Amino acid sequence: MQQNKPLTLRHNFSWTFVGNVVYAACQWGMLVVLAKLGSPEIVGQFTLGLAVTAPVVLFTNLSLREVQATDAKHQYLFSDYLGLRLLLTGLALVAIMVITVVTGYHQETSLVILLVGLSKAFEAISDVFHGMIQQHERMDCVAVSLMIKGPLSLLLLGIGVYISGSVAWGAAGLAVAWAIVLISYDIPNGALILGYARTAPHERSSKRELMLALRPRWHLKTLTKLAWFALPLGFVTMLFSLYVNIPRYLIERYLGDRELGIFAAIAYAMVVGNIVVNALGQSAIPRLAKYYAAGDGLAFRKLLLKLVGIGVLLGAVAVLVAVVAGKEILTLLYQPEYAKHTDLFVLLMVAAGINYGLYFLGDAMIAVRHFRIQIPLYIGVTTISAICCFWLLPIFGLKGAAIALIIATIVKGALSSGVIIHALYKLDNPKINSEL
Repeated sequence: MQQNKPLTLRHNFSWTFVGNVVYAACQWGMLVVLAKLGSPEIVGQFTLGLAVTAPVVLFTNLSLREVQATDAKHQYLFSDYLGLRLLLTGLALVAIMVITVVTGYHQETSLVILLVGLSKAFEAISDVFHGMIQQHERMDCVAVSLMIKGPLSLLLLGIGVYISGSVAWGAAGLAVAWAIVLISYDIPNGALILGYARTAPHERSSKRELMLALRPRWHLKTLTKLAWFALPLGFVTMLFSLYVNIPRYLIERYLGDRELGIFAAIAYAMVVGNIVVNALGQSAIPRLAKYYAAGDGLAFRKLLLKLVGIGVLLGAVAVLVAVVAGKEILTLLYQPEYAKHTDLFVLLMVAAGINYGLYFLGDAMIAVRHFRIQIPLYIGVTTISAICCFWLLPIFGLKGAAIALIIATIVKGALSSGVIIHALYKLDNPKINSEL
């Protein structure tokens, strides 16, 4: 295998799709295991751990993977990205510890949050290697990592919960699994690809050169510049996570862990379609970035319209499946008590369907490197999500949270469309001087 030769878009999509299918199925399997071995309360605790840690880790990640993947002019070295990621991941762990103390969650819930945070720290370091691999358009290597990580995570989490009856031990198993994948696969494989990229074709880097390629660079001025450049995306991903998780925070506060567990388990069905759109998006971002950097607006539009069309079709299928077989699906996957919430399932699939169609607009904003404009965009969307939840949860219960997601998703799509239209207008009219 030629490690330095990029794959075609079709091959990258195929690998990413397969990897995401395996990984998402295993993630869903973790919720199924928790639901089968425990109670909705346990599912709620684990979900809360994910919801609390996600905004913190996503913010400190600064979406460096996307910045790497769209760095078509190679403005920064891999060692710069790695150095910044290590520093910020340490800060993320400290922030998560502070949150668990300040919020006053129960002892076991706090322990779950800390262990999930540790898992995400290992994942964040893997992610910076995946960003470098994605930049070289070798998504097969990322896919293999996910196909190892998914089953191993499911196995160790399941063993932890089965033996102890505690979700905390399951979260500990998750952290061990992600550490194993980072050390045994992501780092060696990333070093190999980076070594090929640094040498002429058909040459191999020495072991010393590979070790040097992995060394983080602690150049303060460069790290500050990179962090400042990527900071808007850090805010954006944090706000996006908040917009997604606000319903979960409020459900836990007002309705309890049990209702949160039911909502989270049913909502995870949205991930099925996300597998396809995420695979397409991750594979297409470098290509969209190259089209835009080259000034080829026509090719950019054609690819984006194809992606949106696939998302719309997928969304329609998701809603149809929920309407026709929602009760049977929930009974089969979880327990009969989950099947009592078929109406919630349908509403969540409507929200998912809308999101599938509009998902690629976010990837397009990243590809054109319009980062800062996304901060006010997601502040607005997150605010709308919170207002709708406060308003609708007391009236409609769990269905109110789903309706809030639908409203916020529509608003996000409308605002994102405006940003892309403006970016393409600037591309077609280069004399216009307008900063986003």
